[in-house]
Amino acid sequence: MITIDLMGQTAIVTGGLTGIGRGIVELLLQAGANAAVGDIACNPGSERVHERLLHVRTDVVSPQDAEALVQAAVESFGSVDIVVNNSGISTMDYAVDIKESDWDKVMDVNAKGVYLVSQAAARRMLLQGRGGRIVNIASQAGKNGYRLMGNYCASKHAVIGFTKVMAIELAKDGILVNAVCPGIVETDMKRRERVEGAALRGLTPKDILAEDNSQVPLGRTAQPEDVANVVLFLVSPLASYMTGQAINVTGGMTMH
Repeated sequence: MITIDLMGQTAIVTGGLTGIGRGIVELLLQAGANAAVGDIACNPGSERVHERLLHVRTDVVSPQDAEALVQAAVESFGSVDIVVNNSGISTMDYAVDIKESDWDKVMDVNAKGVYLVSQAAARRMLLQGRGGRIVNIASQAGKNGYRLMGNYCASKHAVIGFTKVMAIELAKDGILVNAVCPGIVETDMKRRERVEGAALRGLTPKDILAEDNSQVPLGRTAQPEDVANVVLFLVSPLASYMTGQAINVTGGMTMH
C-alpha cells in the first residue's frame, strides 16, 4: 500500500473553510502537511488554529492580501511548497442578461485570484530553489459551455489557460502546475445554483438535481473528497512527471 507523506511541507489553500477547499485542507493535514487557509470568511488577520493549521483572512483579488497570505505561511511554517487555488464564486443568468458587475466579480475571484496567489507563491518557491506544486481548481466549465453560466465558464477557461502558461514557464525550476476540473460537486454553492437555475428555467431544484444525476455516467454527483483525492495525488511524488494538465473529476460527464 502506497502512503503519501507530506510531512514538513506547507500548503496554501484558498477558499479552504468550506466545500471542496475544506475537503482538500483536511486531506493535506492527514498527509502530514502544514496548511495555511486563505479565505475571506476567516477572522481578520491571521490565526493559528493549531500546530499545523493557520487561518488568514484573504481577499484573493487583492495583491496585498495574496502577498500577505504567502508571508504568513512562511512566517508560521518556514516555507511554501504547495498552493491550491480553490477560491471561486458564481452568479447565474442568461448570457444576454449578465450584468457587467457580475461578470467582473466572477472573473476577479475565479481568474484574477488564481493569477495573484499563484504569482506571489511562485516567486517564493523560486527564492526557495527547491521546486513546488501549484494546483488550480478549474471546472469542467473550463472545457464546456453551460447555460446560465457564461461568466463562470469564461473564468474557468481562463484558469486552464493560465495553468498551461505557468507550467511551461516554471518547469525548468521544478515547479509543477496543474488544474483539476471538477464536475457537479455537492457543496453549498451547487445547492444555491440549483435554486437560482430552477427559478430562471421555470423548474424546481429537485428537477435540476435529477437532471444533474442523469448526466453523470457513474450515476452520482461528486463529494468534495472526490476532488481532494486527486489534488493529493497531484501534490505527491506520484505525480512528479505531470505538469500543464487539466484533469477531469466528473464521473465521466466530461471526457476530454
